[in-house]
Amino acid sequence: MSTESLYPFLHAGSADRAELLADVARSTREKVAEIGRLREEVLAAEADALAACASAMAARFTRGGRLYAFGNGGSSTDAMAVAALYADPGPGQRPLPAMALPSDVATLTALANDIGFDVVFARPLAAAGRQADIAFGLSTSGGSANVLRGLATARERGMLTVGLAGYSGGAMADAAERGEIDHLFVMPSVSVHRIQEAQTTVYQVLWELVQRALGSP
Repeated sequence: MSTESLYPFLHAGSADRAELLADVARSTREKVAEIGRLREEVLAAEADALAACASAMAARFTRGGRLYAFGNGGSSTDAMAVAALYADPGPGQRPLPAMALPSDVATLTALANDIGFDVVFARPLAAAGRQADIAFGLSTSGGSANVLRGLATARERGMLTVGLAGYSGGAMADAAERGEIDHLFVMPSVSVHRIQEAQTTVYQVLWELVQRALGSP
């Protein structure tokens, strides 16, 4: 197979390249505007809920609690970013106990291999979770079985449960309606990229509000 068939834009004439670059620029502007609208929509709709969630999280940290973040795929890297943000926020900010469950590859792969992937977050939370702790689950679909099971286990342990989801919230929204998730924030989009970008904004805002609630280090 020739490179021309794989990458036709490399072999296009100057007029075609100019048109391609114009299309890319237009698409980029549209995506930037789309994520801007989604972020504004979520923050406007959830302002009071975010403040209430941050207050509840701050209360758990005051009691000596730890934050456990978890998710799959891209959400696993977001979970790692959440944990890093709390544990190592930089100069002038209060470091708080936090860890990302997907970072413990040995435990995750052992549980997935020996028992099943559905329990890779639930088992560590059942073993280490305390009533003062926080379970922070991320899922773009809202339907990740292992995230739901992790949140359910955390709830049974008396932990504060916080969820971030996309689309219309999926099974996480159903669980929240039943009172099984304390705080749920849904990014109303069908684009995984926009959902994850908006979730990043939400967990950054939550962190800032928690820091304000706790005061200066």
